[in-house]
Amino acid sequence: MMAAMNRHRPGRTARTLLRAPTRLYDWRCGWLLGHRFLRLTHVGRNSGRRYQTMLEVIGTGPAGNEFLVVAGLGATADWYRNLRATPAVEVAIGRSRFRPVHRILNVEEAVAALTDYERRNRLITPVIRRVLSWLVDWRYDGSGPARRRLVRELPIVAFRPAHDG
Repeated sequence: MMAAMNRHRPGRTARTLLRAPTRLYDWRCGWLLGHRFLRLTHVGRNSGRRYQTMLEVIGTGPAGNEFLVVAGLGATADWYRNLRATPAVEVAIGRSRFRPVHRILNVEEAVAALTDYERRNRLITPVIRRVLSWLVDWRYDGSGPARRRLVRELPIVAFRPAHDG
């Protein structure tokens, strides 16, 4: 059994900045973000209300029809818990919007996705590792064992259009 993790939640200013990209989708300008971020519309597991959460896309699935995101606050993230209770309503990415199906990557897939993300972003890998360390409250160094531990604490979710078989 895993010990309770100290999850850091962004403050008011950070939340305001993190919400800014969703305004681009509201204004039909999500294409300005390319495929780097997606907006997930999900239903509250208790309230039944619709919520929208911006998530960074860390990669795509093997066929290119899946978009991979990290639950940066772990399994306790509200969007992640909502998704576990009720399927997502919509994913908006670039100029596309679709009703998604999702899956949670297994450890091997998640390690490969994180490894690829760090390789593609090698110039900012020190910053990525510092942020990930802050999120999990231990020093993430990018080693194999650290990656395995990280993806167990921060699940990676894949979204694809529901009509893709």
